[in-house]
Amino acid sequence: MATVIFFHSVYGLRSLEHEAVERVQAAGHKAFAPDLYDGLIARSIEEGFEFKDEIGWETICERAAWALAGLPASTVLAGFSMGTGVISSLWPKREKTAGILLLHGVAPIAENARKGLPLQLHLAEPDPFEPEEDVAAWRQAVERSGTAAEIFRYPGGGHLYTDASLPDYNARAADLTWKRVIDFLGAIDANA
Repeated sequence: MATVIFFHSVYGLRSLEHEAVERVQAAGHKAFAPDLYDGLIARSIEEGFEFKDEIGWETICERAAWALAGLPASTVLAGFSMGTGVISSLWPKREKTAGILLLHGVAPIAENARKGLPLQLHLAEPDPFEPEEDVAAWRQAVERSGTAAEIFRYPGGGHLYTDASLPDYNARAADLTWKRVIDFLGAIDANA
């Protein structure tokens, strides 16, 4: 059984993250989603960025580190959009993580990323927050790192295409994403 922690998007902790936890738990894993905004939930992406700025990036990352404090060193780090940035702040200190799961955003590859570390990226194609040149540069960094990365692109949806509460939603892409995520976690569990 894998242990997974999901870090929310700029909107805050909402149904997207709660449903992710439920899906992963239904597949036989442990899953958690901490509230890095302390109860604030944005009604728009603009309001979400205002919350992020008001709270401050350092505080958001500290809250994420606190949420990880009691979990195993092998906990899979998963993030939705802004949550992938949270992962980038934690990953260098979590050398024993069993895997990295990036949903709707890229995160810098940790300098100390171990060879063969399982990593999945799920990204809309195109994605308004991840320009193609940035994704291409990220692919090159992944290749240099030696991580065992799988990169999946999904045409036809918006940035947060797995979020059924937003116009970005694409049911087919979301279903395929979750199938791949569950397979990824199953492979991590099998190799533990």
